[in-house]
Amino acid sequence: METINIRRRIRLLIIFFMVSLIISGITAFPIAPEMDIVNYLISKSFINGTMKDWLLIVTEGVKSTYLKYPFMAYGTDWLAFAHIVIAISFIGPLKDPVKNIWVIQSGMIACVLIIPFALIAGEIRSIPFFWRLIDCSFGIFGIIPLYICYGYIKQIENEKAIF
Repeated sequence: METINIRRRIRLLIIFFMVSLIISGITAFPIAPEMDIVNYLISKSFINGTMKDWLLIVTEGVKSTYLKYPFMAYGTDWLAFAHIVIAISFIGPLKDPVKNIWVIQSGMIACVLIIPFALIAGEIRSIPFFWRLIDCSFGIFGIIPLYICYGYIKQIENEKAIF
């Protein structure tokens, strides 16, 4: 494959990953209104049982906490900020993927670490198992574009080594 096409694919995958990180981060800002929307949609759907019960408990917890202790939302604001900062760190590989392959590697390590973190911390915090699996999916889906980028970057490195 031509190096220019490989670089274009790398850029597209990194941009996709960055946008995904930013969007998932920004959704941490309006948690209370989002929970209202989710509960409305669930009330109109066929979803029943544990998931519906869990989402109702989360909504009540968020609303009660924000009503009495609105400063607690500051924690999720920092979560959103962290997602944005992490996304910005991928500008380096956009400019020079070979030189900044370590950012891709770091992102892949973070994606892998999401799984034990979600499973362990989720257990400690009494998060239902099905929800921990949803959290784990962020690592699974996140590593896919990064792993593909990593392979493309290695191709570029190998082509440079030949010349």
